[in-house]
Amino acid sequence: MAYLADTNIIVRRVLPADPLHGVVSAALLALDRQGEIVYLTPQNLIEFQALATRPLSANGLGLSPAQASAEARRIEAVYPLLPDVSAVYPLWRNLVDTFAVVGRQVYDARLVAVMQAHGVTNLLTLDAGDFRRFVGVVSVVDPKNV
Repeated sequence: MAYLADTNIIVRRVLPADPLHGVVSAALLALDRQGEIVYLTPQNLIEFQALATRPLSANGLGLSPAQASAEARRIEAVYPLLPDVSAVYPLWRNLVDTFAVVGRQVYDARLVAVMQAHGVTNLLTLDAGDFRRFVGVVSVVDPKNV
């Protein structure tokens, strides 16, 4: 089974001082040992860049653009990307319409659409509630349960 990592997973993976770093790292290691592939999407890396370069005072990481890009390249070297393909938009549009997705949740719907386009059914996330509406479309997995 393949997994898509939510952006919150890769953020915690690169923050050793974060309280959830150990849980996330252990889950990713366990999946690797099980021979599971954990994917990212370009959207994950775009979201990471935005968060990483946002000031600490605005709940960001406070990295310079160069530092954030270097960290993103390290992430890219470890986790394969599911590419954006033309099938993503119609799948996303269907999810948004079917589940009445609003606000920031449209980004979560896009991750699910990318998963659908590539046949990935498992989502590794710390925010299961954000994806609750997509039960039956994807399996949401908390890193503590890996």
